[in-house]
Amino acid sequence: MLSVRAVVRGWGAAVPARVVTNADLAADMDTSDEWIRARTGIRQRHIAGDGEYTSDLAAEAAGRALERAGLGPGDVDLIVVATSTPDHTFPATATAVQRKLGCGIGVAFDVQAVCAGFPYAVTVADQFLRLGQASTALVIGAETFSRLMDWSDRGTAVLFGDGAGALVLSAEADAADRGVLGCYLGADGRYYDDLFVDGGPSTTSTTGYLRMNGQEVFRQAVAMLSMSVIEALARAGHDLADLDWIVPHQANRRIIDAVGKRLRVPTEKVIVTVDRHANTSAASIPLALDLAAADGRLRAGNLIALTAMGGGFTWGGVVLRW
Repeated sequence: MLSVRAVVRGWGAAVPARVVTNADLAADMDTSDEWIRARTGIRQRHIAGDGEYTSDLAAEAAGRALERAGLGPGDVDLIVVATSTPDHTFPATATAVQRKLGCGIGVAFDVQAVCAGFPYAVTVADQFLRLGQASTALVIGAETFSRLMDWSDRGTAVLFGDGAGALVLSAEADAADRGVLGCYLGADGRYYDDLFVDGGPSTTSTTGYLRMNGQEVFRQAVAMLSMSVIEALARAGHDLADLDWIVPHQANRRIIDAVGKRLRVPTEKVIVTVDRHANTSAASIPLALDLAAADGRLRAGNLIALTAMGGGFTWGGVVLRW
């Protein structure tokens, strides 16, 4: 029997036109470029404009991914959007993307695992493709996290940005050591109150703002991101020495550096884009993939580990052959 794998066919990204630098933030709050860079590594972020929605960014990124894959909207029979900032409470943002792209009838739904959303979405899509329930999937991470910010709170407002990234995954028989090779997911609800938004339709009927216990998030993130890489590699039948790149969730440069040190992976094998995009939650990994592919770091045949951790806490890792 031929094994079926989910193989990467295309990728794309989209960010809002508006760029907000650290100096821009310092004009309105008690912070500075030096303070932000020293603690986070961030120098700028993109912020969605009025009338610019998560589905707009998602559809733009997905369109570019399809173009790179040489496919059209009609080829897509599965759309999975990882987001914590949907256009509306319902229907799913994935259905808005489906309509905007003109994909026609297929399966479309959202996955909500906050910053770990992209590994969750890739894992779900991988299962659909392996089991023959779909043939071509759009896996999208898209966020407008600026809409969840309390802009008077410098501890959180400086950290986040907006954007979207997408992968096209296709089911291929006998793909051997190509495509998605191993996935690992986890969650621990005991940390529910350490990273959350203080609102929602079932509790307050309003959206609320992001709240974070920064010290606990940092401490757990380093352990969970590292563990996710190791576990996903084990399921893929590889080890750290085989990796060409680690693409971590782009939350904070200090967290990324700490993960590299814990795994004893050289800094030159860790892709870092947090300086350009800030923390874009579920969009951060596909945005980083797109940028690294564009500048030539990612090449066909590279073995890559994706790893992320988010509110809940949730975490996950994916190992794939580019």
